[in-house]
Amino acid sequence: MTTGTQWPDAEFTSVASLRGPLMAVTGVRGVGFDEYVRITEDGSGTRRYGTVVEVDGDTAVVQVLEGTSGLSQAARVAFAGAPLRIPVGPGWLGRICDGRGGPTDGGPPVFGARTAPVNGFPMNPTRREPPAEPVLTGVRCIDSLATLVRGQKLPVFSVPGLPHLELATQIAAQATAGDEAFCVVFAGMDLTHADAAYVRDALEERAAAGELTLLVNTSDAPVLERILTPRIALTVAEDLAFAEGRHVLVVLVDMTSYAEALREVSAARDEIPARRAYPGYLYSDLASLYERCGRIRGAPGSVTILPVLTMPGGDITHPVPDLTGYITEGQIVLSPEVAARGVYPPIDPLSSLSRLMRHGAGPGRTAPEHLPLAAQLLAALARARQVRDLADLVGADALGPTDRHYLDFQDEFEHRLVDQGRTERCPLAQALERCRQVALTLPRSELTMLPESLLDAGAAEP
Repeated sequence: MTTGTQWPDAEFTSVASLRGPLMAVTGVRGVGFDEYVRITEDGSGTRRYGTVVEVDGDTAVVQVLEGTSGLSQAARVAFAGAPLRIPVGPGWLGRICDGRGGPTDGGPPVFGARTAPVNGFPMNPTRREPPAEPVLTGVRCIDSLATLVRGQKLPVFSVPGLPHLELATQIAAQATAGDEAFCVVFAGMDLTHADAAYVRDALEERAAAGELTLLVNTSDAPVLERILTPRIALTVAEDLAFAEGRHVLVVLVDMTSYAEALREVSAARDEIPARRAYPGYLYSDLASLYERCGRIRGAPGSVTILPVLTMPGGDITHPVPDLTGYITEGQIVLSPEVAARGVYPPIDPLSSLSRLMRHGAGPGRTAPEHLPLAAQLLAALARARQVRDLADLVGADALGPTDRHYLDFQDEFEHRLVDQGRTERCPLAQALERCRQVALTLPRSELTMLPESLLDAGAAEP
């Protein structure tokens, strides 16, 4: 990874200990937290890099990005005097890199006219603009019922074994911001080589168009790379948005792997564990990533974050989804039950929510009928599930005519609205038309939230 860091001539050779990813260096002076560090191996001259995570008197503890395996205590250590910075700019577009920003596409290292710290700059809250206008994903269930808004952070909650990576890749391949300048930064963490190849192939067209930056951290890479990957992705995205004027969608997969890497490093540092052995600062660490999205007054671009995380055992109260839910503005929930019925993407609309949908949908943004249609469909789906439970108890033949319409509605909802091809991009107008057609399978008397203009298209009579 090219950083443009200016290294001092002075190097320290007083490495006191090596443990896991950590190195303790004694006899240091003027070293601060988060400084970038260069480690030169004795004899071979091979270089590794790290950051200072703790300073106690004249001892600095360094997290070595490549790990300390095979490293000798005779190594020479140089401190940069500043945090890790990376080149930023449009040179990242169209590039495929590893989790530290090193090129894996056969091209040269990424260079830029300016650099930025990977931990980002705090965004002045008085200059924040509320999220507005939609980011259209091409996935009709999301666009119509849980619209993603520019500047929003909207996580996808999944369970191991569900196609969350496929959904995230599909969104990254086909998302747009209308006619405005748009690009995607995709950060994959702890991916198998097969998954990494799938993502590269699926996003090849977008990368060739110069609309994508792809960072891939594979499972066999050092654990600290997993912690660095989303920070590099967000640093690249911030510059593309606020300096280059693009609307940027950042897709982070899988944030549970990121949190587990954080837990592993915390254990190596002998920190007091909190819930399920995660560090007590997990909330603030996740917030330091998620809160880097948004819009800035006077800047034309925006950063929108779509983090994907798996819930171990399907437990939505697990610390990672639980804390993520406190920070973000809604969630898209994938359901094993929906997946078992052969529906892709297996989204559970009643568990999913975009709290900022009203800021990005409706008159002047998507369509005047968008919000009433979404409200009517979700209300009808809730009623349909109640009717389904009743039918399981008493049998469908014991239901009244209206209740039987609701049973048909649920089937239509899943197979005509939710179910979609893995490479199918559905325009918003087509998605809303499907919503209208699905709603009109119910009796007219049940469609109390829809305007007359939609009802006149012909609802089923009771």
